[in-house]
Amino acid sequence: GDTAYESYINTLEVIEKCAEYLEQNYGKKGPVFGGAKLQSLPETERKSQAAAIAPILRGFCSSKTQMIGHFTDDARVLEFINSNDLDRLAPLGTSCPDHFLRTKISPLVLELEAGEDLSDVAAIKERLAPAFEAYRKMYEEYYNTCKHSNSPAIRDANPVIILFKGVGMFAFAKDKQTARVAAEFYTNAINVMKGAEAVSEYTSLPRQEAFNIEYWLLEEAKLQRMPKPKALSGRIALITGSAGGIGKAIAKKLVSEGAVVVLNDMNAERLAGAGEEFKDLFGKDSYTTAVMDVTSTEQISAAMDIAALAFGGVDIIVNNAGLSISKTIADHTTKDWDLLYDVLVKGQFLVTQAAAAIMKKQDVGGDIINIVSKNALVSGPNNAGYGSAKA
Repeated sequence: GDTAYESYINTLEVIEKCAEYLEQNYGKKGPVFGGAKLQSLPETERKSQAAAIAPILRGFCSSKTQMIGHFTDDARVLEFINSNDLDRLAPLGTSCPDHFLRTKISPLVLELEAGEDLSDVAAIKERLAPAFEAYRKMYEEYYNTCKHSNSPAIRDANPVIILFKGVGMFAFAKDKQTARVAAEFYTNAINVMKGAEAVSEYTSLPRQEAFNIEYWLLEEAKLQRMPKPKALSGRIALITGSAGGIGKAIAKKLVSEGAVVVLNDMNAERLAGAGEEFKDLFGKDSYTTAVMDVTSTEQISAAMDIAALAFGGVDIIVNNAGLSISKTIADHTTKDWDLLYDVLVKGQFLVTQAAAAIMKKQDVGGDIINIVSKNALVSGPNNAGYGSAKA
């Protein structure tokens, strides 16, 4: 075209024609990706399996730097990971520089059955460890084979994209946005493979050419100019009762220091409002929400699953949820007393217990913080129940 706008319109027309051509040819050469080798688990089971294994995967991927995760079971991803051609295509890597700069040269495919029991964490870790070691070795060999005398130092050799057949795709990166975008880019890479295989045969970039782009000196200069990580970058925090008051203030402070947070509250309407506030202040990748009553093991478990699916696990627990019932001893009822102790004592225990199980899966440490009160030492009038529960 004679102008930038004409060139833009012509480019769009060419892309649209190519897309139409590919759409018309899907399945003509044979089933897409060689057809389905296995079926996906039902959605609820996919989410359950993903939540169970995400902290384990995050732990492996955080061997050098603590990572944040993203999970997707998009239909395009499931079509690819459940196909006969997965094992042939996945190791080839991506073909677009923008893709593998985000996703690394190729994904790690887990050799696990979609529906298998993941409750024996030690056994699952033992089975997965060799796969992660093999991936790191592959990446190190790729670097050592292709590097130049002035190449930047090797970067983190852990996988970014992890595929779990029948379940979905995980991405791990320095923050939620980077992990989410990596997953989106690999989904686009799947689309490229699908189109290429529909009309011909998919070919990835040669390893040397891929390396020259990934470790391009100007790319390294761009990375070096990025802001330094904040104190809590790569950390996932769950603050109980964080839709308002002290809990919300704590959550804001943690996000400002680089963490992502799991906002939660018993009141769904108030929680939704807090979520909108965090979205406006910090962006959609800074938080997720979970309706949670700290006295309910079911809701606590669901909140931990939400944390695992949204971010990969949890690192920081702030037991903040509470209430105060101000009455004299004579006026206190057993219902009042039980409620105070259920929330302030039992609730802390239940949340801590659930979080500790995830922290053990990750094996990257963690922090549990209990909010105390001066009433534990110097109780005010008519606060016997609250003060003793806080002691």
